[in-house]
Amino acid sequence: MRVRLGRSFGWLWSAYAVSTYGTWIAFGAFPLIAVQVLHAPAFAVSLLEAAGLAVAAIAAFPLGPWVEHRAKRPVMIAMDLIRFAAMASVPIAYVLDLLSYGQLLVVSVISGTASIAFTAASGAYLKYLVRSDHLLVANGRFEGTNWVATAAGPPLGGALVGLLGPVITVMADALSYLLSALGVVRIRGGDVAAPREQSSRLRGADLLGGWRFILRDRVLRRLFLNSILVSGLIMATVPLLSVLLLDQYHFPAWQYGLAFGIPALGGFVGARLSARLVTRYGRRRVMIVSGWLRSLFPLGLAFIHPGITGLLTVIIVEGLLITCMGVFNPIYATERLQRTPADHAAQVLTTWSVSSKLLQAALMVVWGILATLTSPLTAITMSGVLLLATPLLLPKRTPEPAASARAA
Repeated sequence: MRVRLGRSFGWLWSAYAVSTYGTWIAFGAFPLIAVQVLHAPAFAVSLLEAAGLAVAAIAAFPLGPWVEHRAKRPVMIAMDLIRFAAMASVPIAYVLDLLSYGQLLVVSVISGTASIAFTAASGAYLKYLVRSDHLLVANGRFEGTNWVATAAGPPLGGALVGLLGPVITVMADALSYLLSALGVVRIRGGDVAAPREQSSRLRGADLLGGWRFILRDRVLRRLFLNSILVSGLIMATVPLLSVLLLDQYHFPAWQYGLAFGIPALGGFVGARLSARLVTRYGRRRVMIVSGWLRSLFPLGLAFIHPGITGLLTVIIVEGLLITCMGVFNPIYATERLQRTPADHAAQVLTTWSVSSKLLQAALMVVWGILATLTSPLTAITMSGVLLLATPLLLPKRTPEPAASARAA
């Protein structure tokens, strides 16, 4: 579906693309720096991942109302500049021989918090920028870009790490945020912000506004519960897959990279097909079918074993899972935006992101304990079994949103 979304959307898309590629190029850089440069123990590396995720989500929670009542483009530019400054501080401290584990943790929290605020502002601005009937196409382009970056970024980052060390990839990530800010600056036209008379003072009730809105809408409520549970259960197994493949089954690093790089291309294919499938079969049917399928395939990881057939099992299972996610994600993201009024979009998106990241961090800890008590493969299998129940939370019907929510 070749839909022209305008030059302003093109700049927003470009800003998203360059920062996403930067993030994936630097994927895993902080744990590598912690191990290779700072000689941190395994527990400290795990803490860097989980604590950074959880603290950033908590810190970002009050930003929802703040972002809601401000013009979104200046917020996006400010968050990009904050992320640039935070990430650039790492190579600077390294050159000055001042880099510490504490700095990595602080940078992780600052960058994660700014990313949540940027995502909320960009989602609200997308609703303003793109017509409601073109949102699915726009979300599909973002989704496709994300999966291509997921496939290409880590191998590129791995090559950079091998040649120049992990600190260089962090600098590349920092520069990507600067380029993203320049892309947002190039956007022309108006902006969107909730009325300022409602934002003179941040009250405790304002902080719960996103949850109240999500829970009042039956479709949003079910989508919310389904999406955070699915992402939480899937992300809980990612560290365990690393331990299983690299430590217990002794896959070489290049095979491990293939196991996660090749399947990401399925996400690009799914995102490209999403709008076409909706046109042919209808939004609700495609969302339900892809939602069920993405919850069935992870159980296939229970059959991972050493050797080339085990590697093929991971690639096939992950490929099918990510293809279904590529189809599902733009549809659910479009449904969420269309059901949310423009003056609530940033707060709803912040609440959604914060809740998802907190649950991911909690389940990572729980599944880590479970894997310690049993085995990584057993814990991965239990996640797959629980995922089978998550499609029951998908909306059984998707009535049209109110006119106020459809308005951009």
